Amino acid sequence: MTTASVPASGTSRARVGVQRFGTFLSGMIMPNIPALIAWGIFTAFFISVGWTPVPALATLVGPFIHYLLPILIAYTGGNIIYGVRGGVVASIGTFGAIAGSDYLIAQTNASALEAWLAAGNEADKFQALGQVHMFIGAMIMAPICAYSMRWLDNLWEGKIRAGFEMLVNMFSAGIWGFVLAIIGFYPIAWLVNGIMQVLSNAVDWLVQMNLLPLTSIIIEPAKVFFLNNAINHGVLTPLGIQQSAETGSSILFLLEANPGPGVGLLLAFTFFGIGAARASAPGAAVIQFFGGIHEVYFPYALMKPMLILALIAGGMTGVTTNMLLGGALRAPAAPGSIFAVIAQVANNAYFAVLLSVVLAATVTFLISWVILRASRKRDLEAMAATDDAFGAAITQTAAAKGKSSAALDGLRSGAATSADGGIEPATMTEREIHNIVFACDAGMGSSAMGASVLRNKIKKAGVEDVTVTNKAIAALDASADLVITQNQLTDRARQKTPNAVHVSVDNFMNSPRYDEVVDLVRAQHEDGTA
Repeated sequence: MTTASVPASGTSRARVGVQRFGTFLSGMIMPNIPALIAWGIFTAFFISVGWTPVPALATLVGPFIHYLLPILIAYTGGNIIYGVRGGVVASIGTFGAIAGSDYLIAQTNASALEAWLAAGNEADKFQALGQVHMFIGAMIMAPICAYSMRWLDNLWEGKIRAGFEMLVNMFSAGIWGFVLAIIGFYPIAWLVNGIMQVLSNAVDWLVQMNLLPLTSIIIEPAKVFFLNNAINHGVLTPLGIQQSAETGSSILFLLEANPGPGVGLLLAFTFFGIGAARASAPGAAVIQFFGGIHEVYFPYALMKPMLILALIAGGMTGVTTNMLLGGALRAPAAPGSIFAVIAQVANNAYFAVLLSVVLAATVTFLISWVILRASRKRDLEAMAATDDAFGAAITQTAAAKGKSSAALDGLRSGAATSADGGIEPATMTEREIHNIVFACDAGMGSSAMGASVLRNKIKKAGVEDVTVTNKAIAALDASADLVITQNQLTDRARQKTPNAVHVSVDNFMNSPRYDEVVDLVRAQHEDGTA
């Protein structure tokens, strides 16, 4: 069994590195989105300005965001790195950072401390003291704690006398957790308080100078290159929650999650696109707008990078509308569905938020229309010559229906057909396919959708003993025989599972690559090789 290396350019390596870092940050946040939603519901109903104020239940709001959510994030991050043991010590260290942050604020803000001491209930106390909520602190402490615990355990691995393993394991984690809590209390709390102060001041300055819409110049292109989760959950969510805890809402939750630009782009392809891209765009628009899986529109933008300008303009329009009319959410909208956005609207600002979505979609649609129309003749000529990116793939799929086709033979020999119809270097000379994994950045959105589509195709083909699952790229392991990813993420997937067959797709919903995979596994079964 041999493998072939796939050379990566410096740009590709940098992109993979940034994506991997962003995935780790979002991986700590995304599993805890249900807790954020629960906090948003508590806030919506029970605080003094909520729909049904209940002072007793409102006392849950402050501790929920100040203690529970950061500790959940820390535990998740530690667990990713070093299992339950890493999660436990990360939680201990983060609690030290939380307490240290409160102590620093109390020491430097006497008036806030007096208001906190005089507050009549727990909810008012949290509002009065103005704590820094340790979301970023948790994302810093989790890797420090988990990696250091793993390093320490490796120092005495295999050197403990029989019968003393549990004693050493328990006390080492407890003692090191004690040390980490002190580290969190002093340097980490000071660092995070300073970071949050700088970032908050920067956001306030952007708002005061009416420059917040300029953030779309960074956010929209970064999203297209699959950094959406890193931006939203790694940066905007912690800042937004800090603002929401202080004022009851934050516009930052809408900077990345607004579904308007994406649906505007997909509607432009629906009416003015060509070939299979036009045919698939309506279904993608439904999934993006109502299902909240924004990744489905990224390949359409990458087909014609000029369209990123339309996304930037749409994003800026949405942000400007919310700035002028007071549109904001009380908690993150995740996934970025219109339903999730509506559910988290704060201060009855439904008109502003919905108008921001409509205007963002309209502006993106109009600019995309201009770009698509301007290049239509050239695209039609290219399509006639090469059958375009989507069309060429469909042609190969039709050929793959015969067992001797080049596409099928390429897959059987371990080669993955690329999104542009070419053949990528083989990752293996031969591999029996039993476990197929569709992997994406977070392992929840596009991968679940793609896995469902492929699972149904394999079932209809009558193929048994082949499992199709979805995972985050970071969770890939050697059990995967064939890995399917979006072509921007394939390099990362190869690094995780170099011995698997890797297939790149552009269109998550109906990629011709799925039919080729089905032909491969069916042929293996018919040949008796699986």
